[in-house]
Amino acid sequence: MRPRSLYFLVVMVIGWLSCKEKKADNKELIPTVNVVAAAQQTIPFFAEYVGETLGKEDIQIQSRVDGWITAINFKEGELVQKGQLLYTIDDLPIKNKIDQAEAKLTEVITVKTRNKAELDRVEPLTQMHALSQRELDAAKANYQASLSQVESAQAALRNAKIELSYTKITAPITGIIGVSKLLVGDYVGRLNTGAPLNIISSVDKIRARFTISEDEYLKFARRKNNKTDHLLNDDLPVQMILSDGSVYELPGTINLTNRQIDATTGSLLMQSIFENPKGLIKPGQYVKLRLQTDQFVDAVLVPQQAIVQIQNIYQVFVVNDSNKVEPRVVKVGKRIGSNWIVANGIKAGEKLAIVGSAAIRPSSTIKPVAVNWDYVATSKQ
Repeated sequence: MRPRSLYFLVVMVIGWLSCKEKKADNKELIPTVNVVAAAQQTIPFFAEYVGETLGKEDIQIQSRVDGWITAINFKEGELVQKGQLLYTIDDLPIKNKIDQAEAKLTEVITVKTRNKAELDRVEPLTQMHALSQRELDAAKANYQASLSQVESAQAALRNAKIELSYTKITAPITGIIGVSKLLVGDYVGRLNTGAPLNIISSVDKIRARFTISEDEYLKFARRKNNKTDHLLNDDLPVQMILSDGSVYELPGTINLTNRQIDATTGSLLMQSIFENPKGLIKPGQYVKLRLQTDQFVDAVLVPQQAIVQIQNIYQVFVVNDSNKVEPRVVKVGKRIGSNWIVANGIKAGEKLAIVGSAAIRPSSTIKPVAVNWDYVATSKQ
């Protein structure tokens, strides 16, 4: 073979190998990109409020009489039954009052009997004109006065006996009793003259009170077609989140909305109630109350990583059936965890490229890798 022909043959072989290498390089340049499908679901929105727990009933124990505490008949912090004796107050002064009232009643009854006999004597004599009408009127007046005195003495005796019953303080409800503020030997005053002796809480159910802002109230009220008599449905479920972050196992419901906005704080008091069969919740705990305040029906969700933000413009890379990507401007709504709600621009089921740091040009071809994305179905406001 001539040298010139051999040269051209070598050049052709090298050219063919170079083209083959370029084709191989072109194949290697097709990037592998994760692809997710836009989801569609109804997303409830939740709000959390700080609240404080109370018993279903929290009854203050007060004394209705003055005196020295002579006995405490319960164990602090334990369950007491309705009607159970709690405190005994020295009853000797009141027993003396009863003796005095009984003596006074006996005295006025005697006077009444004497005045009745006098009236019975004067009345026929007056009819016979042996005595004047003036003497008859006096006898009648004395008798009527003695009747009033008897009634007054009877009332004083009844009142003294009632006071005697107040020296034994019993539980008005069944519930957990707290730590006694006074001990045996301490002097206790009448009602409203000091702190209560104790508090009994019924805890088979627990109330939790919290406040919402005036703006939130207006938003809720408008959403209920301006029916402001009830802020939220009575059957709206409420979750209680305890101080350790755990969610209380039983849901509650809204059972009270205050009649007015607090002018000093601009807030509205609300109350939810929870069953408490195991007695886990005690009055005075600080908790969070979580309740649904809104929802988006059939919202389109995409991962945050699938959206590229350039100033105020948001866009995604949509992957078509030919595995080519096309940029598309979208309008985003609220963020839901690590996802965005897309108001318009894409539809549920469309494939989106998570480009990351990959350099992808419009209409470029990619090698898609389908990724199952765990979309968050709830959100906090």
